[in-house]
Amino acid sequence: MTFPTQRPRRLRRTEALRGFVRETKLSTSGLVYPLFACPGTNVRLEVGSMPGIYQQSVDNIVEECREVAGLGIPAVILFGLPDKKDEIGSEASASDAAVQRAIEALRKAKLDLLILTDVCLCEYTSHGHCGIVKDGEVLNDPTLERLADSALSHARAGADIVAPSDMMDGRVGAIRKKLDTHGFENVAILSYAAKYCSAFYGPFREAAQSTPQFGDRRSYQMDPANAREALREVALDLEEGADIIMVKPALPYLDIIQRVRERFDVPVAAYNVSGEFAMVKAAARNGWVDEKRVVLEILTGIQRAGAQIILTYHAKDAARWLKAC
Repeated sequence: MTFPTQRPRRLRRTEALRGFVRETKLSTSGLVYPLFACPGTNVRLEVGSMPGIYQQSVDNIVEECREVAGLGIPAVILFGLPDKKDEIGSEASASDAAVQRAIEALRKAKLDLLILTDVCLCEYTSHGHCGIVKDGEVLNDPTLERLADSALSHARAGADIVAPSDMMDGRVGAIRKKLDTHGFENVAILSYAAKYCSAFYGPFREAAQSTPQFGDRRSYQMDPANAREALREVALDLEEGADIIMVKPALPYLDIIQRVRERFDVPVAAYNVSGEFAMVKAAARNGWVDEKRVVLEILTGIQRAGAQIILTYHAKDAARWLKAC
């Protein structure tokens, strides 16, 4: 009996051969680094559950963005912490709020970075929900105008892309209309189109100080058990004017990323969220995993599933490791 002529191991024998035939080639070109802007000057407070991630004042945001740009990471996304919170999240659309000032400062610094901004109310509301609340219920339609005003304030400050993450029905259309009416038709929308009500958001809520004061977000974020519904959500957001769509979180929803990629011919993003980041950091600090190998494997898996854009707190580390390869 002769040995089979096909030997797949032939092309795994050396790193040169493996690299030559590699199907998914991870790079920094699609990475987005999240940043948390807060009031004040010379503020840099590490988030306890997210080692290496900070709440930062605008001056420190600019300095970190110099580092980010120097690593070849093309984009950042800004989240904001307000001076004060109220029932309707007033500061989300204030021209002098931390995110708006950070955008202006980054524009003045002339860094080679795309500036994305998260559009939501949860960081700004006293109750911690993503919309206007009445009698314990998060109201959809009254929230849309507040979200659109927030997106417009980001565009006026100089954002390239606004990214609504609230999961209110119709918010992409409301934002697109508001931007176009005020002459910002070239500002793109990255929609958190399939955002699941996930247990993996815990550390982010510490970073953004956005934990709901009552109940949870199941009435507006997606049920983790649903897959077909994600395709409907994506289709609706594209009809309303979304330019890029995103699946969040990434790791438990790789199947959703793949299904979205196969169905829609638009740029697909995925958010490698705070809980996913924190688990890797904790395991690495205990010596249970090789952090570099695990992170690069995770990011490769997200890209292989179909996401060409990856929002990740690992972006700076990954950029250094990829550069060294």
